Amino acid sequence: MTATLLDRPDCHPGASAAERLRLATAAVRVSLSWLGVRKTLTPEQKEVAAGAFGAQGGYLSAGKRLLDTRHPAFRAVTAVKNRLVGYWKSVSLPYPEPGIRLIAQDRVEAFDGRMQQFRDQLAEAVERLDGHYAELKTAARQRLGTLYNSADYPPSLIGLFAVEWDFPSVEPPDYLRELNPELYRLECQRVRARFDQAVQLAEEAFVSEFAKLVSHLTERLSGSADGRPKVFRNSAVENLVEFFDRFRRLNVRSNPQLDRLVAEAQQIVRGIEPQALRGDQVLRQHVAAELAKVQSALDDLLVDRPRRRILRRPR
Repeated sequence: MTATLLDRPDCHPGASAAERLRLATAAVRVSLSWLGVRKTLTPEQKEVAAGAFGAQGGYLSAGKRLLDTRHPAFRAVTAVKNRLVGYWKSVSLPYPEPGIRLIAQDRVEAFDGRMQQFRDQLAEAVERLDGHYAELKTAARQRLGTLYNSADYPPSLIGLFAVEWDFPSVEPPDYLRELNPELYRLECQRVRARFDQAVQLAEEAFVSEFAKLVSHLTERLSGSADGRPKVFRNSAVENLVEFFDRFRRLNVRSNPQLDRLVAEAQQIVRGIEPQALRGDQVLRQHVAAELAKVQSALDDLLVDRPRRRILRRPR
């Protein structure tokens, strides 16, 4: 059975959600370096472009695309990035600092290994893209005409797409305790507030995603088109089942009402295959009606959730 955030011995039920989250997770930061494929036109070029409309170049915003990002080799590079970011977000929870999320401590080693795989995949995809680089530049020269400038293009694409990750500490530094006790106290307060907000961010993310998945499946099951039941993809059910698993692994039990609604929805679709919903109209209507009740309660959660506060570092 997959471990959850509450499986750590020190994450006892008596602790607050923020305390459990702080005890059970590590911060992980992912950084992407990516080749820019758009470049702003020079003032002279904008003047020429503006002339076609009788406008002034200073009031015109214009740019050029250096490479065709629709080329299969470029799309392959982008696909690796999308899978990488999707994986990072699927195994972690939001944290109120840019580029940082929280991952279960017992998932750190697996995360590092998976990211190594993504790095290798990215390097391979970029190497294949570089093999088409001359072709892409030739196409750009034909499309851009006089806007083409060879100086816009590096000699090679190797090394211009990269991913890095690390596990920064979000705890107050120990040396501050003796160096400046008052500042250390303020930092402790800041960290506690950060984790309080992290719990709220996680809850908001779960509620929003859950509501979207339930709403989509309910609409597909209950609606009709031209008097016939609407067509729905298997993913409408599969994505909801995947959400249940991720919620179970990452949930810190901060909202009993959300926990109850997730359990209800899971019970409604448990063991039901998409094909069964297509072939059994009575089952389809039953599932749609039950999910509609969950959706109504989720709508109330979305309306009632508190507005997120912006927390700043003490000065």
